[in-house]
Amino acid sequence: MQIRPARPDDAEALAAVRRDVFPFAVMSPATIAHMITTEGAGEKPLHLVGLADGQVVAWGSASMNTWTSEEGQAGLNVHVHPDHRLQGIGGALAARLHEHLGDVGAVRVRVFASPSGVEFAKRRGYDGSRQMHYSGVDLRQPLPEQPPTPEGIELVGLEQVTARQAYDADTVASRDEPGDSPIDAVDFDEWVREIWESPAIDKALSVAALAGDEIASFTVVETAGDRAWAGMTGTLPAYRGRGLAKLVKSVALRRAAAAGIVGAFTSNDDENGPMLAVNNWLGYRRVETQIGLLRTL
Repeated sequence: MQIRPARPDDAEALAAVRRDVFPFAVMSPATIAHMITTEGAGEKPLHLVGLADGQVVAWGSASMNTWTSEEGQAGLNVHVHPDHRLQGIGGALAARLHEHLGDVGAVRVRVFASPSGVEFAKRRGYDGSRQMHYSGVDLRQPLPEQPPTPEGIELVGLEQVTARQAYDADTVASRDEPGDSPIDAVDFDEWVREIWESPAIDKALSVAALAGDEIASFTVVETAGDRAWAGMTGTLPAYRGRGLAKLVKSVALRRAAAAGIVGAFTSNDDENGPMLAVNNWLGYRRVETQIGLLRTL
């Protein structure tokens, strides 16, 4: 077993490990390489790979959460290929990452664990805080009828809006997202580097509902091969209750299907009842529920 820092040229191997661990979590090699190389200095990131006989079999990452006003918040992930578990590599990665977070000033760390990983996290001092539901929809099957577009609303792809328009909508809509820390301190330049310029986002498949020059509602579609990830979907408070989230997600799934995407996946916090209802209506069916856990350092 060997642990070393991750490099951009590890991206293909890391994407393969992640797909074997979470087949419903869509992330392309290009997206992983972008993440490794573009995180802001304030995040103080550490990305590690675990190797067995020279082959990448595990991936661990940790960074500070710079998008919240709460001081000292951090996140951590460890992925170990199923064929290489119970050999100590996950524990070694977690130990290195926790040490790093302690050195850079983290006071609380959040992880999400699949059912098989909950005990692993609890043995390292984590305790449950919330549930995250993952679900998928087969785009080779018929979708429900697209809702009508309300008067005064124009539907466009995200390639037709500016980064500032998208940032304004994203940061406003995110403020009341369920979570352990508020998303209330997002820097524009950092958001552009990490989100807007990420190769994950397919702006032509992503959809915004415009009310004049303002984005009233939007949904972001990320792609990797013939699979898609339905990322952030949000509606500004002034436009809620008009069915716009259902509309933009319905249009985005149709665009994805027409582009040759065969499966779309997403995740929702257990407390986000309205979005869970929209996804159920669209045909998403649950594939796994993960547990969010917290540890104080």
